[in-house]
Amino acid sequence: MKQLAFTFAIAFILFSCDSSKNQNSASTLELKVDSLVQHYLDSARIAGVAIAVVKDNQPLLLKSYGYADIAFDTKLPINASFEIGSVTKQFTGAAILQLVEQGKLALDDDLAKYVTFDTHGKKVTVRQLLSHTSGIKGYTELPVFEKLAAEKHKRDTLLRIVEKEPFDFEPGEALIYNNTGFFLLGLIIEKVSGLSYDAYVTKHLFEKAGMANSYYASERAITKNKAHGYQMGEKGLENASYLDHTWPYAAGSLCSSVEDLVKWNTALHHGQILNENTYKEFITPVTLNDGTVTKYAKGITVTESHGRRRLEHGGGIYGYLSENAYYPDDKVSIVVLINTAGPVSPGDIGDKIADWVFGKSETNVASFTGDAAKFTGTFKGRGRGQDLLVTIEKKDSVLTAKYDDDKPATLKYVKENTWSDGNTMYVFSGPDLMELRIDQVYGYYVLKRN
Repeated sequence: MKQLAFTFAIAFILFSCDSSKNQNSASTLELKVDSLVQHYLDSARIAGVAIAVVKDNQPLLLKSYGYADIAFDTKLPINASFEIGSVTKQFTGAAILQLVEQGKLALDDDLAKYVTFDTHGKKVTVRQLLSHTSGIKGYTELPVFEKLAAEKHKRDTLLRIVEKEPFDFEPGEALIYNNTGFFLLGLIIEKVSGLSYDAYVTKHLFEKAGMANSYYASERAITKNKAHGYQMGEKGLENASYLDHTWPYAAGSLCSSVEDLVKWNTALHHGQILNENTYKEFITPVTLNDGTVTKYAKGITVTESHGRRRLEHGGGIYGYLSENAYYPDDKVSIVVLINTAGPVSPGDIGDKIADWVFGKSETNVASFTGDAAKFTGTFKGRGRGQDLLVTIEKKDSVLTAKYDDDKPATLKYVKENTWSDGNTMYVFSGPDLMELRIDQVYGYYVLKRN
């Protein structure tokens, strides 16, 4: 009995020491985040922000800042719900993979099997819709969408508009971020499951993950604790423009809170939503027709950050910005939700927090010793909603990349014919380096030398 008591006492001391260490670490993190966020609040660049940093289901930081409603001086509660924009896409992707598990569809099925949509004779697969590699024109980039966004019509209205547009590229040849693909996936979910998209996601995703504070957005419903949306105008913060949620749909109409998104990460990445084999398929980046492996999977990106694997997606919609990052090897979630569409990036805040949680990763800088002049020139190709014109110039032994009339960005040499600017990779290829491939994670563009 004495031995048992002694063992218990030692365990208690060790636990207490470990808890004290975690508390100190969490306190330091909180002070750093407080300082960072206060700067944005003081400069009136955001109305409010909620942040969750959770490791092994233990919160390192769970805190809200600023206002849910500025006009009424309503402070933002930690359980506030936000429109999460394109973070919706991983829910849509998971729903499709569940239906694949059930044998109700296959990733290589033709879109035409489920939805009436003129593909101009091209085969477009479910897999390509999930990975932005279909080549179908993105509806949010069309000039007509600015007017359509505030109007309510039948969903088919959008399909009839988009199908008249030429493809941006042949299916599978590139990756251009595309909300049309996920709009179509919502229709496929409804066709195959027999449920509305809203009902399917609620029953098979939200309820499974225990997400009681998540739902499909409504322009009319009064939802307790929902943060009001703002945008940055010429004179500062203003109410966000109206958006009818017929249109974001399965590409961006879900709402959630930081606590619920942490629950989602735990459920999604630990076997509660998909079985092991289907989950592996879900997080496998798409391969283009020429064998190029991208960093975009099926509604989620797969990259490395701070020397660790990261499964991530951000979102932006009228009045709101979002970031949901999960580091699987450390079981760490970093979720940042802002109720302001403006200059402050939740992804940048998330990266800062990752610096403080993991420490800044040191990168070995390679040295280029050849003639950088061979890479210089002007390259042109299709980008998101417009053609890209990128000028590569040489200054001494350094390369710069300039998009149209933007300020040039300095590139770092990586290896062989590969250079980088942050997470963007520039790969020069083909005979006489006539091709420039730009991998921006959310886009993989193939440009030709002018």
